[in-house]
Amino acid sequence: MVPPGSRPVVRFAPSPTGFLHVGNIRAALFNWLYARRYGGTFILRLDDTDVARSRPEFEAGIERDLLWLGLDWACKEKQSDRLAHYDASRDRLIASGRLYPCYESPEELDFRRKRLMAQGRPPVYDRAALKLTDADRARLEGEGRRPHWRFKLATEDVRWDDLVRGPQHVDEASQSDPVLVRADGTHLYSFTSVVDDIAFGITHVIRGEDHVTNTGAQIQMFQALDAAVPVFAHLPLLVDVAGGGLSKRTGSLSIADLRERGIEAVAISALLARLGTSDPVEPVISLEALVASVDFGRVGRAAARFSEEELAQLNARSLHMLPYDTVSSRLREFHADLGEIFWLAVRGNLATLADARSWANVVRGPIRPLIEDADFLAEAAGKLPPEPWDDTTWKNWTSGLGRKGRALFHPLRLALTGQEKGPEMAKLLPLIGRARSTERLHGREA
Repeated sequence: MVPPGSRPVVRFAPSPTGFLHVGNIRAALFNWLYARRYGGTFILRLDDTDVARSRPEFEAGIERDLLWLGLDWACKEKQSDRLAHYDASRDRLIASGRLYPCYESPEELDFRRKRLMAQGRPPVYDRAALKLTDADRARLEGEGRRPHWRFKLATEDVRWDDLVRGPQHVDEASQSDPVLVRADGTHLYSFTSVVDDIAFGITHVIRGEDHVTNTGAQIQMFQALDAAVPVFAHLPLLVDVAGGGLSKRTGSLSIADLRERGIEAVAISALLARLGTSDPVEPVISLEALVASVDFGRVGRAAARFSEEELAQLNARSLHMLPYDTVSSRLREFHADLGEIFWLAVRGNLATLADARSWANVVRGPIRPLIEDADFLAEAAGKLPPEPWDDTTWKNWTSGLGRKGRALFHPLRLALTGQEKGPEMAKLLPLIGRARSTERLHGREA
């Protein structure tokens, strides 16, 4: 994928106009993993030239979400700081004849498109503006019209080797010349993205397949600006279980909402890195475990279905294998840090980390014991061995109580934990301790 001796430079370029969701993060994740695997550079670029919709809180949210996921960046750039660079590239394209002014109003363009479609013809811009004389342009500007600027496409078949989709081509003769500069002088994303990719030395553009249609024109822009064309990798888009698209503003699938619901960052990454690939979805304990496996050749062409249920299951499986040192500080936030012994005892029964709080309450008390067969429980209390206790205490104690199976274990679990099921009692009993165990077996809150 990467020539020997070279290091990729990649970028994630969100617009701070909404919250990041799983679809956005999938592109960021693949960029980050690819850079990490090949010793490259991951750049965060905020495409914030949409002044009306870009907001500081969304920018802060993007950074917070990326850092929470562990996707750190080498540098951060903002397009709003680079307007002069876009103007300079615009002037270069004008001087070379590749960017030309057009004066049609939106209404006029819409009328032309509809007329062409009614005639059964493709709604391609007819380049009427190229026929305008200097006098025509002066007259139109005298009427108060301000031009928008179109990039003159070379009428050729543009080809590239996509790392995901394989050999691709676009017949630019069948495409409208794209508008790169609006009548108010602001630049469109397809143009500013190319200018920035050149400036930052981007070697690989890894993004969603919704950008495939832009690629042919953008390749010509790179060439028109005398720049090397990067390698492209277009990932299939994520869809929900019903096959619908994932909107940027779907709150339930925003990274912030998933974090609030107790989904682990590593579970999100593990799922998104493997969805739509030939690799099985498996829990991991760190991003580094995913680095070696990133391979665009293993990414399928079909849309990948994202399931919240699958994510929830993977989240639980991830928690069940996380070592204590990765969660200890967060357990303290939940007032549930009772040390590594406690964590190893309860992690296999957690759906989210916050669930550890309920088991910490069981261990520390007080709880209201559920009494089933009070006489048996009183007898069992009288046979509790002296401390210290370890994970052999449960077996040694219960083997002398004269019962087996459910008749033995069910009343003891209900009394000692107040729960029908949970972690192994052999691990919980030493944490509960003899004093609390005695009180609970006698039906008293402790």
